[in-house]
Amino acid sequence: MAVPVYMPKFGMTQTEATVVRWLRQEGDVVEQGDPLLEVETDKVLMEVEAPASGVLRGIRVEPKQVVPVASIMAYIAAPGEELVEGDIGEGKAAAGGPVVAEPSPRRATPLAAKRAAEAGVDISEVPQARRSARVTRQDVEDYLAGRPPRSRATPAARRAARERGVELGLVTGSGPRGRIQQRDVLLASCRAAPSLGEGGDEVVPYEGLRYRIGSRLQASYQVAPHITLTVEADMTAAERLRAELNALADRAGGPRITVTAILVKVCAWALRRHRWVNASLEGAEIRLRRAVNVGVAVALDDGLIVPVIHNADRLGLGEISARLHDLGRRAREGALSPDEVSGGTFTITNLGMFGVDRFTAIINPPESAILAVGRIAKRAVVVEGSAGDSVVVRPTVALTLSADHRVLDGAVAARFLEDVVRALESPAIVLW
Repeated sequence: MAVPVYMPKFGMTQTEATVVRWLRQEGDVVEQGDPLLEVETDKVLMEVEAPASGVLRGIRVEPKQVVPVASIMAYIAAPGEELVEGDIGEGKAAAGGPVVAEPSPRRATPLAAKRAAEAGVDISEVPQARRSARVTRQDVEDYLAGRPPRSRATPAARRAARERGVELGLVTGSGPRGRIQQRDVLLASCRAAPSLGEGGDEVVPYEGLRYRIGSRLQASYQVAPHITLTVEADMTAAERLRAELNALADRAGGPRITVTAILVKVCAWALRRHRWVNASLEGAEIRLRRAVNVGVAVALDDGLIVPVIHNADRLGLGEISARLHDLGRRAREGALSPDEVSGGTFTITNLGMFGVDRFTAIINPPESAILAVGRIAKRAVVVEGSAGDSVVVRPTVALTLSADHRVLDGAVAARFLEDVVRALESPAIVLW
């Protein structure tokens, strides 16, 4: 009996996903674990793999179609098997989840072993190229044709290769076990890109991640009345703390503390004190969030993504730094799960590393506020003293809070910023 291919549930809150493209076509012979199609959730591009070996039949969804979770998208039939949907069943998967064929304990899949036997090839000589622990039929075909094994690549790398016309088989992967990352494709594209003639404009479709970002932020700016407040914080104490903690981290072999990690910790502390900043407007209700989940914007080549540090108020600086490093790396590789980019209650966006002094950010819905962070630079500061005022040079940073005026009044936002500045200038207060 044919095995259904269901729309997977990649995250706890996911209810649907959009089909991007089919990687295999009707009638193609596939192996269990082969990528069949690419789908997009709210912000993440994922691959759906074949649940069994056989022939791809009965494709029921098209590119750009929004498909509910657990809906049947196609079937994997045995070679020569006639597809009879009445025998397979319609609708969604049972509560137990998608049907997955039991993996064979043999080192080669049945189709691979059959093809190797027909060609008189010793299966042990065929190199494996896929995540499956078994040799696939495609591995055998590549071996017989004298081709290198098919490239393993992240979904983001496949998308970048498709957009830039890069042949993945010619790209050297820098990821685990040689898996091709997005940056590998971009580097190969830069090396091979032909120069455009005079007036030869490049046209990029307004779709995918870029379209979703634009649509969400446009709606946010049009619907939510933004108010912005800017303050300046003296980072002397925060930088001193960071230097002391990094000295400890270096000796212990732990993760180094970043400025962004300190900002996440400080904002999480302040959000716990100012619940209305950690709120969201949902229809006719304002929901005051119990969890403090701080998102940190990460720039990608084709847009922006916001990984979330869940329960940031309960984490130490070392754990926050480690999570930021891991999430940032996997965001650029296109390897984040939907749960890792959802559930945020507040966002931090930092352009200081690009030399930007100060800027205004658009609120990331359904949140009610976002903090824009500029560069830390030495500036003249007036310091009060017993002998009178004096001008000294201190490292300072501009912080601009954008808030949804439907949820927050200016005074509430100002008090939140006041606490953020106090915590940056006197970090010990966070322990109070």
